Amino acid sequence: MIQIQDLCIRFSDFALKHVNINIKQQEFFILLGPTGSGKTLLVESIAGITPITSGKILIDGHDMTHVPPEKRKVGIVYQDYALFPHMTVMENIQYGLLCQKKNLDQQRIHDLMLKTQILKLSDRKPKHLSGGEKQRVALIRALAVKPSVVLLDEPLSALDPCFRDDIQKLLKMLHKQTKTTFIMVTHNFAEALFLGDRAAVLNNGVIEQTGPVVSLFNHPHTPFVAQYMGFKNIFEVKVDNDKATSNHIEFKIPPTIDPRTRYICFRGEDVHIYAERPSSVTVNTFLGIIEEIVDRGPYCELFVNTNNSQIHVIITKGELIKHDYHLEKIVFISLPPATFHYIL
Repeated sequence: MIQIQDLCIRFSDFALKHVNINIKQQEFFILLGPTGSGKTLLVESIAGITPITSGKILIDGHDMTHVPPEKRKVGIVYQDYALFPHMTVMENIQYGLLCQKKNLDQQRIHDLMLKTQILKLSDRKPKHLSGGEKQRVALIRALAVKPSVVLLDEPLSALDPCFRDDIQKLLKMLHKQTKTTFIMVTHNFAEALFLGDRAAVLNNGVIEQTGPVVSLFNHPHTPFVAQYMGFKNIFEVKVDNDKATSNHIEFKIPPTIDPRTRYICFRGEDVHIYAERPSSVTVNTFLGIIEEIVDRGPYCELFVNTNNSQIHVIITKGELIKHDYHLEKIVFISLPPATFHYIL
C-alpha cells in the first residue's frame, strides 16, 4: 500500500535518516516518538508538503516522490484542525472536493456527518464549535475526498480528556467502516495500544523499532523503546551464567539467557513489595527504603532505593494505605525473573 524506501530529509539542524517502512492496505499504523523525533516531518513528506532529500515514497505501487500533494489521494488532519474560520462546517468539508474538481458525493458526506454526529452543525462557523466538534469536521473533510490514506498529526493532543476518549472511539469506528489506511502521529503509547495495528518508534530522526503495537509494548528491542513503552526499571548488566550484574545490584536469571544480554528491564507493576521480609520468596528479594511516592489517583508510584539503585514500583492506593507505606519506610521488594525482559 505505502512503501517508504530509504527516505532521507536533511535540514541544517535535523535529519530523517534512511527511513524504511511498509504500511499495509487498510492498516491503522502509528508513528510514535517524543517531540522533535521527526514524526510530523515524515507524515508531511508522505503528503508531499515537505520535499525529501533522497529515497522514494510509493502509494498503491505508484512512485509519488515528486507528485504534488493534490494528486496523491492523501487526506491530512492536523492537531489544530486547520479549519477555515470564514466557512461553515459544510463548506469546510466540501472544500477539498471543490479544489480537486471532484463531484460532490452528498450521500457520502451526509453518511459521514451522521456517523460523527455533526449533521446538525452544518451551518455553523468553526468559532461556534467545541474542540471535539472541530476535530470531527477535520476528519470528515479528510475522508470526503475518498483518499487512499488519511494522515493524522496528533489529532487528540489538543482535546480535553472528556473529548479524547470519544474521538479515539470515533477514529476506530471510521477506520473500520471506511476501510481506509490511517497513519497517525502520537507520543502517547496508550493511544497507540487502543488504535493501532502496527507502529514505528522514531528517535532523533531514526526508526528504532517497527512491529505490532503489542509486540513493541511487551518486547522492546532497545533501551529507548523500553523507556518509551513505560519500562522505568532498565539496568545495564553483565551476564554470567545465572547472574546479571549491574553497578550496584545482582539479579538471578535463568541460565539459558543469552550471555550477550546488555540490559534487563521490568515494569513497576511486576515488582512485589512487602512491609516485612517474605517467608516464601528467596530469589531477587532486596531490602530497600522508600525515597519518593507519587500519587496517581487510583494507583501510586513508589521509588525504592536498594543497594544504591532505584526501583520503580506501582501499587494500588488501597495497598499504600493498608501497609502504611510512607517516605523513608524500610521495605522488601521481590523481582520475579519471569517478568524480566532482556535486550541484547
